[in-house]
Amino acid sequence: MGVVREPKVVAEIGCNHRGNFETAKEMIMMAAQFCKVQVVKFQKRTPRECLTPEEYDAPHPNPYHSYGPTYGAHREFLELDIDTHRKLKEVCERYGVDYATSVWDMTSVAEVIALKPVLIKVPSACNTHYEMLTRLCYDYGGEIHISLGMTKRAEEERIIDFLRKKGRLSSVVLYHCTSGYPVPFEDLCLLEIKRLVETYGPMVKAIGYSGHNLGIAADVAAFVLGADWVERHFTLDRTWKGTDHAASLEPDGLRRVARDLRAIALALQERPREILAIEEETRRKLKWDRKQNAS
Repeated sequence: MGVVREPKVVAEIGCNHRGNFETAKEMIMMAAQFCKVQVVKFQKRTPRECLTPEEYDAPHPNPYHSYGPTYGAHREFLELDIDTHRKLKEVCERYGVDYATSVWDMTSVAEVIALKPVLIKVPSACNTHYEMLTRLCYDYGGEIHISLGMTKRAEEERIIDFLRKKGRLSSVVLYHCTSGYPVPFEDLCLLEIKRLVETYGPMVKAIGYSGHNLGIAADVAAFVLGADWVERHFTLDRTWKGTDHAASLEPDGLRRVARDLRAIALALQERPREILAIEEETRRKLKWDRKQNAS
């Protein structure tokens, strides 16, 4: 048989742990043992650094989903400090999955680099943060994963040129992404994956898909189109307070994504011979011209 592409599934917990370490641990265990993903990813922010004073002190745009009286207080409540992230990395290792996190500011970049994860994600919101990209290129030796949501084509080309000049393209995974929560099917634009594969595939380590879609059909399509990495937001309960839960998969949904991607990876092969071994006996029994020759 031919070479089988290996799908990599990322359970994006983000801040869906609701600021609770025990919930985050339970989510790691569920993602690893029940869903059988390869990577569990969080997010690391320094709210005072990410937000202007006006943004920090403003009310949450959707008060129902807020964990604090202001948007800054909401973000502080959901944030886990770097020592807690170190513990989460240890939990991931215990359950046999890779720990990863998205970084949103320079303090978080420095803190997460010190943890030496296998990969660090640059979210769509930060992919033109060139001070951040420079720090990652020079001080971090692992994979740099970059989402391209809400990114103009000129910005995309500049990002690629920057990483090429830094000699880091071979360790980069580029993700197609539509930055909505959740995204209707007509806005998924999955053929962008094909464009990324054709344009950058020979230069980068891999192409990925960061999905905020409903259901799981689009994830298999993304893999067929060339996305070797599929990242989905993950929660234990889609009714929990917080804006990301509605665009997230519960455990059985993520389990099905990982299962279906493994199955499709096996199926996406050319025939190694004209008649497969599994067909030989059926051919002897049923093939019309064989019956004619025998008579």
